[in-house]
Amino acid sequence: MYSLLRNTRLLLSQGKIFWREVGLGPDLVFLHGSWHDSNQWLEIIDNLSQDYHCLAPDLLGFGDSEFPNVHHSIDLAADCLAEYLDALKLDKVYLVAHSLGSWVAASFALKYLDRVKGLILIAPEGVEVSSLKGRRFWARLLASPLFLPVWLLRSLFPLAKLFGLEKQLKSQLQLRLKMRFSPTASHLLFRRRWAEIQAELLTEHLSYLKVPTLILQGSEDSQIALSTSKVYADLIPKARLQLIEGYGNNLVEEMPEAIAQLIRDFFN
Repeated sequence: MYSLLRNTRLLLSQGKIFWREVGLGPDLVFLHGSWHDSNQWLEIIDNLSQDYHCLAPDLLGFGDSEFPNVHHSIDLAADCLAEYLDALKLDKVYLVAHSLGSWVAASFALKYLDRVKGLILIAPEGVEVSSLKGRRFWARLLASPLFLPVWLLRSLFPLAKLFGLEKQLKSQLQLRLKMRFSPTASHLLFRRRWAEIQAELLTEHLSYLKVPTLILQGSEDSQIALSTSKVYADLIPKARLQLIEGYGNNLVEEMPEAIAQLIRDFFN
């Protein structure tokens, strides 16, 4: 498995980028989610490699790409993607992306509309929905080194279980650990000034996105995630929302064969 996978690095103006590449055919570029890197796509690109030329980069500040000393933003990530495609002489591509990667992909498609043939966005981030600002406030608190240490949060489990809050505490503990090990994602989603994040939200711009778009969303995901996917589907003129019943926020990892087939069906 993955025996034909090629691992490559390229120096861009903002830092060195790493990517995985396999297959021949139409160009599919896969952008990983908030707490992941290109490893997230291995099973899917292996499945698709007989029919497509698949490229899965680690965004700058993630995985095996460089962690440059720059002020990360969604716009910077989109421009780096454009520079990366230029270097590989890839004029028009299909984009498949998850969560934070979907925000980058949609931003890229809006900025470089003639370079995108189609989009598949899985549980996307990047639009304003109710409670988003409150979620960010709590996440910033969780990310702070002055907040409750992990060991103390764990010690609260018996009390949380007593009041039926064990699931919520476990979720917050997992988020705390993810933010610790993914500082760039934590910065992009939660630790920038709210005005800066708000300026990059796509709510007011998605109606200009004219490419065919498929939104995939697990039905058991959070209410914020469900609302976000619905906003994308409602605002993009050629978008279709497909709910995956019985699944939460790990569609890529939990059902890679089914996701690969959905990609084939949509882009064909």
